[in-house]
Amino acid sequence: MRRREFIGLVGGAAAWPVAARAQQPERMRRIGILLPATADDAGMQARIAAFHQGLERSGWTIGRNVRIDTRWATTDAGEIRRHAAELAALAPDVILAHAATTVGPLLQATRTVPVVFPAVVDPVGAGFVDSLARPGGNATGFMNYEYSLAGKWLELLKQIAPGLTRVAVLRNAASASGPGQFAAIQAVAPTLSVEVNPVNVRDAGEVERAVAAFARAPNGGLIVTASPLAQRHRDLIVVLAARHKLPAVYFERLFVAAGGLLSYGPDQIDMYRRAAGYVDRILKGEKPAELPVQAPTKYELAINLKTAKTLGLAVPQTLLAGADEVIE
Repeated sequence: MRRREFIGLVGGAAAWPVAARAQQPERMRRIGILLPATADDAGMQARIAAFHQGLERSGWTIGRNVRIDTRWATTDAGEIRRHAAELAALAPDVILAHAATTVGPLLQATRTVPVVFPAVVDPVGAGFVDSLARPGGNATGFMNYEYSLAGKWLELLKQIAPGLTRVAVLRNAASASGPGQFAAIQAVAPTLSVEVNPVNVRDAGEVERAVAAFARAPNGGLIVTASPLAQRHRDLIVVLAARHKLPAVYFERLFVAAGGLLSYGPDQIDMYRRAAGYVDRILKGEKPAELPVQAPTKYELAINLKTAKTLGLAVPQTLLAGADEVIE
């Protein structure tokens, strides 16, 4: 064999491993998603679509370098626990979990798989993280409400219905966020000359009885604070407010789309896009313990003019001018 042919043969052989490595497919990463909703929930579908878009912007493509296992666990606590255990057993690279009702069971099932929450009211009070600045465990994400926001709900309700003197506050007393949100409303109430009454949200029958009893006296209104239980009974609560002619303010726009009067809260679509950024950073090697829990940066005010008209309320121009969405 001539020297030139030998050198070419050796050089080509040395290049084979490089070429073989170049042809290897990308490593497939795995993301779990746990949702306290049904697969036909349009609002949650929109949020998940925003999450997927956020992943794509960071270079993650489903089927090429990432696989996503989505579990629609409904709002049933038993189903949520079952799906949480199953997802944890799959040991994905990271799990996205909406609200305290899913994050809690996940953290009971695993303390090693990273968990990112796009929306939790009080992650410190719930015990999910050590602190907002340094979560310390395997979970981090985004707060969807600071307690001070709850006082804003009462201010908005008083603006749109100035004759209010009594307000029933629907809350989940079993979670840390329920009493926390009520306390923030209670702190603002004296300055607005409003008496506030807590109403615990446990089941549909309790909500119906409590709202009916409250509505027997005049000049009343409703504040529906943030909780998965309120989301579960969304249609019932909107119907009850209409039936008893109670002006009501809600924590998210889906209630207004269903016929509620007005809502004020963080832009949930934006929060899911931001959660995709945290998932991307974890997939690239960062630890949830070192990623600070962040507060919302975008809020949205939605008003249903048709409902206002039915209740005989004139919406102030200042409110209309500041609304992100007006349903006519």
